[in-house]
Amino acid sequence: MIKTFLSLRTGLTAALMLALGVTAANAQTFPNRVVRIIVPFPAGGLNDTVARLLQPHLEKALGQTVIVDNRAGASGILGTDAVAKSPPDGHTLVMVASSHTVTPATNSKLPYNTENDLASVVMVGKSPLLFVVNAKVKAKTLAEFIALAKASPGKLNYATPGAASQSHLVTELLSARAGIKMQHIPYRGGAPAMTAVIAGDTEFAVISTLLSLPHIQAGTVRAIAVGSLTRDPQFPDLPTVAESGSPGFEAIQWVGLLAAAGTPRPIVDRLNAEVNRALRDPDLVAKLAQQGINPAGGTPEDFQKVISSEIRQWTEVARAANIKAE
Repeated sequence: MIKTFLSLRTGLTAALMLALGVTAANAQTFPNRVVRIIVPFPAGGLNDTVARLLQPHLEKALGQTVIVDNRAGASGILGTDAVAKSPPDGHTLVMVASSHTVTPATNSKLPYNTENDLASVVMVGKSPLLFVVNAKVKAKTLAEFIALAKASPGKLNYATPGAASQSHLVTELLSARAGIKMQHIPYRGGAPAMTAVIAGDTEFAVISTLLSLPHIQAGTVRAIAVGSLTRDPQFPDLPTVAESGSPGFEAIQWVGLLAAAGTPRPIVDRLNAEVNRALRDPDLVAKLAQQGINPAGGTPEDFQKVISSEIRQWTEVARAANIKAE
């Protein structure tokens, strides 16, 4: 019996050493073929733009061809699932947006576990969401708008890019904290939602900087707060939501790279280091700024903390407001 135990133990040790040896070898030879960045949305979106700006930097640093592969479908689920089920060797990555943490909060039937089946690599960039109103609304600040909403419960409308979107959850969180009630009008995308505010069909929206900035400059909508925890350099005079009476309130869009769970840590660290290095390149920083994006960077652990924290937050908001993906 002792001999059998010792034989089993020796076999397990040998298997472990072999696995570690294969992992080390894989890490040393990475990358040995094309690296694919899957974007789980159509071309032209925030994560697609960032992936294409980052692509030449990674290609040069890794010494391999890097392809941006758009695999749209099911609100980002199809492309993300393809990476979750891919070989964990770092050659297939996914560039997700902040909707990545909204999806598990509003959809209980995902084909993957958001936290367990994907490995965080790095947050690449972030951009604050803006809280805007139609130019004719008699509110110059978020506090004034909240006062208007309290004076007319349920009579003000807010636009979103769709039901169960990040904008929907952010507005419901704001409403819950401020003690107001508004009517939700979902649209098919951010551009139609922005158009609705401009036309006065809705009074309010939480919308991306990229979509809202031209209309703010034209005077057809008014920004009354910014969703970042600190004031954004693009809008130094615009108070944050936190400053406007809701401490700790944050509403930002971000984009980041994930790999399949089980990707060897040396490969994750290599990818993380190369992205962080690229984000210090003045040319890339300038191109990101043109899209309203601030470089992020940091460790895989930093990114994972954001993902886990947001999933918990949005799950609570979705449950309280009874928001479910259609």
